[in-house]
Amino acid sequence: MAQKFKEAFQKMAQNIPKGGSGGGGPNRGAGAAAAAGRAAGALMMAGGLGYGAYNSVYTVDGGHRAVVFNRIMGMKPVVYNEGLNFNIPWFEWPIVYDIRTRPVNLQTLTGSKDLQMVTIGIRVLHRPDPNHLVWIYRHLGTNYDERVLPSLMNECAKAVVARYDANELLTKREQVSAAISQELKQRSGVFHVLLEDVAITHLAFSPEYAKAVEAKQVAQQDAARAKYIVLGAQQEKKTIITKARGEAESAELIGNAVRKNPGFMKLRRIDAAKEIADIVAGSGNKVYLNADSLLLNLLGDADDKFEKSVHGQSKWFSK
Repeated sequence: MAQKFKEAFQKMAQNIPKGGSGGGGPNRGAGAAAAAGRAAGALMMAGGLGYGAYNSVYTVDGGHRAVVFNRIMGMKPVVYNEGLNFNIPWFEWPIVYDIRTRPVNLQTLTGSKDLQMVTIGIRVLHRPDPNHLVWIYRHLGTNYDERVLPSLMNECAKAVVARYDANELLTKREQVSAAISQELKQRSGVFHVLLEDVAITHLAFSPEYAKAVEAKQVAQQDAARAKYIVLGAQQEKKTIITKARGEAESAELIGNAVRKNPGFMKLRRIDAAKEIADIVAGSGNKVYLNADSLLLNLLGDADDKFEKSVHGQSKWFSK
């Protein structure tokens, strides 16, 4: 920057005329050149001071920390906090780290204890250890998370998933997540990377395993349905037996009633005749059957015939 100022004023001094139309001649031109040189020197000094003042301070924003590299002694062991800080221009320059929590996602394919392929997705919230930023820059650089976390997350996830069966990954998901978090924190602590949270965001099985689980559920539902069908058949069987017993008891009671009181059959005959008469009366068709066939002849010798039939049935029931 100072060199550019010097060159600019040298060109300006060369463009100033050596002589003029007035008096003075060569002496006047030499004085003007000397004045221009002094002005150029002053500007160069001012530019150098401005450059040094501008590059001797730097600001560390909130949620950040800085480490400083020195051309002579290398990395300085001090971690600089937020705010205004000073350094030596050209000899030193700062490297600023963001120490706020940041997420990183990883999805990997691995095998379970029962050799089922599982696709698992993990989300990790991490940040660098502010007290070891010098070590992190010296060994890992500014992109420490890209160098360390993907391999650690992949290895820890596969190591933990291999301890559980496929169904345990679903029923013990919280336990699996805690185991992965413990493994990751232990491994990342070696690299001075702090983990705030570890969570399983995705868990999927192979299409073959999903079809097998679906078939198993369908089989269980069919077995439960068959069980209810058997129970229904058993209940229906009990209903039929009970109904048959009721009809048998009813027939026995009717036989006893006929045997003890033949008038019971007359009463039943009257009820049947009444019902048949209602049906015939409500029909628009003509009836050509006789009254005896329709049980409508309640007068004359019908009762005698009915009495004989009743006595005959009573003798049959008594046998």
